[in-house]
Amino acid sequence: MAAQLRGIDPRARLAMAALLSACVAVAQAFAACMLGLAVGLALLLAARPAPATLMKRFAAVDVFVLFLWCVVPWTTPGEPVWAFGPLTVTAQGLTLSLLVSLKANAICAIFSALTTGMDIATLGHALRRLGCPQGLAWLVLFMGRYVHVLEEEWRSLITAARLRCFVPKSNAHTWRTLATLLGLLLVRSHDRARRVHEAMLLRGFTGSFRPLDTFAWRPRDTAFTAALLILAALLAWTELFGGPHG
Repeated sequence: MAAQLRGIDPRARLAMAALLSACVAVAQAFAACMLGLAVGLALLLAARPAPATLMKRFAAVDVFVLFLWCVVPWTTPGEPVWAFGPLTVTAQGLTLSLLVSLKANAICAIFSALTTGMDIATLGHALRRLGCPQGLAWLVLFMGRYVHVLEEEWRSLITAARLRCFVPKSNAHTWRTLATLLGLLLVRSHDRARRVHEAMLLRGFTGSFRPLDTFAWRPRDTAFTAALLILAALLAWTELFGGPHG
């Protein structure tokens, strides 16, 4: 099943991931959000992505969600549920936090499942074929190619600073040092970008997007798209007729 899903045309997977995520993002009914999460988990079971990568993605999403749970229930006005001194937890805050949690995890599951096995070059090419602006496609391609290079540069700068007895603390010296390191990172990034651009010019780059691989739309891609369109319509129907806020 995972192989069949990964064999679907990347354009269909990306388009359906965007459509399903948009449906979940605008939903206000709990039933629609839970249905979106169920769809995402079902797609994950079919795609079977690498567990380590999947856990990292959900951890990144849920750290943000955890921050919301630490703030939103206490700061949203509404019906008090529990009070601790001057702080009051409201029912509206709890409802909003739960709604955001369901949406965030559902969208993460949908995108993780439908982009499993898709390398960054294929992702950029599929975006371009779907009509995304060329600048956005280039941004995705180069971010995927060079973001780890910037990470290595940053690590080397931090290592050099530590070798000079730099110990980060909450003081002005630390902030000045980190600002200097960020400036050095920007300078090195600019130099590398210039060298990469010159190398591309030497290889005949003319500013146009010329992918080497081609996509072929097959009947199974049509069936896959139709099935997910039905799910998207079901999400919309649940949102419209599932009752406000569940």
